[in-house]
Formats: sequence, structure tokens, C-alpha cells
Amino acid sequence: MHPNITEYLRRKQLAIVKSLGFGVHGSVFAVRDKNGDETAVKHSLEREPFERELDIYWRLRELGISEVNGFNVPGLIEFDVDLQVLEMTIVTRPFVLDFAGAYLEFKPQFTPEIWTEWEQKRRQEYGGRWPIVREILDAFEEMDIYIVDVHPSNIAFRDEK
Repeated sequence: MHPNITEYLRRKQLAIVKSLGFGVHGSVFAVRDKNGDETAVKHSLEREPFERELDIYWRLRELGISEVNGFNVPGLIEFDVDLQVLEMTIVTRPFVLDFAGAYLEFKPQFTPEIWTEWEQKRRQEYGGRWPIVREILDAFEEMDIYIVDVHPSNIAFRDEK
């Protein structure tokens, strides 16, 4: 486990319950405080994705967003910039997670060919559910949040495992 998570847990007197996932940007754990309340703690390995994700959670908080088109969105509880740790609510399916690969205020400037390939891959992953996912992405774009890291682990339907 990364020392930054260990330090955050020590400061907040939190205990790890289980791993919720990991990826290129970092690790996420379910944690419990001394009162038994559970939250999620995410450590980002790099500063830029951490700052992007924090900015997006601030936008969601400012807008009072906890769900988008019926999909739950975690809420920001606390964070530590120096440790690059976010503490969030734990949400259940259906959900939209992981904003480390998202952008606030601008859509990444990829070539049209890359966007075409990106969408073709998403269509294959989601099949007949792609129109629902596209509506969710459009709703985020109305908030100037552009989600690029789209796959069934980050935008998950109730009946998926």
C-alpha cells in the first residue's frame, strides 16, 4: 500500500475494510471510521489526474449532483492535496465513477480519427446500452465535465457485476 494512504488513514483514524479497485491513476479502498461509518479513499499516483478529479468533484458538489440520469455519483467528503488523497461517499450500482481521466471546462483535443475509434470501442463494450451511456456523457458535458475513461467498471448498470 502506498505510504500516502497509510498516512491519511492514520491522520483520520480510518481502517481499511476492503479494496474497491485500482488502475493506472491509483487505488481505492473502502474504509471505516471509529463510529463504523464507511467511505471510499482514493490515492492518485500523479498530481495532474488528482487535481483534475478534485476539480470535478468540486464542480459536482457546487451543483449538488449525487446522480446523473439515474446513475449514482460519489460525493466528495474530504481531501488532502499533499497526500493526493480523496475521500468520497460509497455508491451502489448503477453508478458513474473515476474522474481522474476526465476534464473540466474543455474537451480533450484528439483527432477525429481517435474520437471515432474511441466511440467504436465504447459501442462494442456497451452494445445496445451505448445510447444510455451517451446520454450520461452528454449530461456531464452540459456541466462542462468531459469523461474520457469510459468502460463498464466506471459507468456501470445495476445488473452488471
